[in-house]
Amino acid sequence: MKYQLMIFDLDGTVLNTLEDLYLSTDYALKQCGFPERTMDEVRQFVGNGIRKLIERAVPEQTPETQINQVHQVFTEYYEKHCADNTKPYDGIPEVLQKLRQSGMKTAVVSNKADYAVQILCKDYFPGMFDAVAGEREGIRRKPAPDSVRAILEILQIPEEQAIYIGDSDVDIETARNAGMPCISVEWGFRDREFLLRHGARKIISRPEELLDLIQ
Repeated sequence: MKYQLMIFDLDGTVLNTLEDLYLSTDYALKQCGFPERTMDEVRQFVGNGIRKLIERAVPEQTPETQINQVHQVFTEYYEKHCADNTKPYDGIPEVLQKLRQSGMKTAVVSNKADYAVQILCKDYFPGMFDAVAGEREGIRRKPAPDSVRAILEILQIPEEQAIYIGDSDVDIETARNAGMPCISVEWGFRDREFLLRHGARKIISRPEELLDLIQ
């Protein structure tokens, strides 16, 4: 087996979190007196962490103090409601189980706040990941390779024996910066054309295609 470790993005890759992100964003905007956004707009805003999501969702030229307020309202609401409508993509739990049965190690690296990553992975994928990392202080968010390298160090696996799986341009850049190949998925928050424009080299349309890597 060429690879020992698969590192997954969370939102748009193993979990469909879009509806809860959308509802939490609109709740925070409405509570702070700003116009709401559509689900498709929120889809385009995610990928670089919650702070960047909020910065993109508020009107241009919004003062930082108000951005901070929206961010705080979002965080308090999302912590309680991050799993209301979220669910794994079809086939993901079964594929993760087969990967682990084959001896493959699995991990998650996400730009989502670490508290939410820990909650969601525990609730939806108990025992399915060897290591999990979300956004936290002192670690640069993706596409910086910091969290990926921290996972490699924790699991004692060299980068040449790891592969990254994600649904966005951020994931493609993250893998490149970490010195590993990337598999892009087209069931997430970005379509095939977008991924190709941003340098995707390998795109899959079904989770089961990941099992080809353990043949």
